[in-house]
Amino acid sequence: MTMIHPTAIIAPGAQVDPTVSIGPYAVIGEHVRIGAGTSVGPHAVIEGRTEIGRENRIFQFTSIGAIPQDLKYHGEESTLKIGDRNKIREFVTIHLGTEDGGGVTTVGSDNLFMAYAHVAHDCIVKNHVVMANCATLAGHVEIDDFAILGGLSAVHQFTRIGCHVMASGGSMIAQDVAPYSLVQGDRAKTVGLNLPGLKRRGFSSQALANIKQMYKLVFRSNLKLEEAVAKIAEELDTTAEEVATYLNFLKRSERGLAR
Repeated sequence: MTMIHPTAIIAPGAQVDPTVSIGPYAVIGEHVRIGAGTSVGPHAVIEGRTEIGRENRIFQFTSIGAIPQDLKYHGEESTLKIGDRNKIREFVTIHLGTEDGGGVTTVGSDNLFMAYAHVAHDCIVKNHVVMANCATLAGHVEIDDFAILGGLSAVHQFTRIGCHVMASGGSMIAQDVAPYSLVQGDRAKTVGLNLPGLKRRGFSSQALANIKQMYKLVFRSNLKLEEAVAKIAEELDTTAEEVATYLNFLKRSERGLAR
C-alpha cells in the first residue's frame, strides 16, 4: 500500500524516506529531504533546499522552504533545516535563509506551529516552542526553548526571546525578552514571571527563588542593566543553570530588554 498519493508531485532529486506519507496534491521540490515517519498533508508545498527530520506532522496547505520575503534576496543558495516531531498546522509559512543572515533558517524539535504562524528568513526557533495562531516572526529572530507566543503576537527583526517566556496574545515585541518572563502589550513590556510554566516544568524552589531575585534586580530595582547584571553575579550562584542562562542572555542583548 503506497504512502504517497498518486496526485502528489515529487520532483526528481527529492530524498524522501520510504516511511514518509504524502497526501493528495502535495508538491515536493527537487532539493528537499524528508526523514522517516514524517507525514505531509494535502496541498502542502515543500520547496527550496529544505531538510526535514523524523516524525514531523505537516498539515494541509502549509508552505515550507519558499524564498524569503526580503528585497535583499537575489536568488542565492540558502537553506531551511527542521528537526524532529514538530507539528506544523494549516497555512503555516517557514522561509529559507538569506546570505546576510548566514544562509539558514533553523527550526529545532518538538515545536507546535498553529495555523497561519509565520517564521521568516534566518530565524532560529529552538525546541518545545509554541507559536499560536497567526504568531509572526520577522527575520533574524531567535526563540529559545519552551517559549510560548500567544495568538496574533509579532516579533520585530533581530529580537531574541528567552527560554520559558510567555507572550500574551496580541503582544508586539520589539525588544529582547529575558528568560522566564511574562510579556504583554504594544509595545510589549515585561509584567511578571511565567511562574505557572516554570512550576509545570519542575523548577526547584531554589531555582524559582533565584529567578525571582534576578527579576527584581533587573525589573524592579531601577538599576541600569549593567548594574543589575553585576548585582546578580555578586549575589547569586553563577554556576546554577538558571542564573548562568539569565546572565548569558542579558550580556548578549543588543536591542535592549522589553521592560
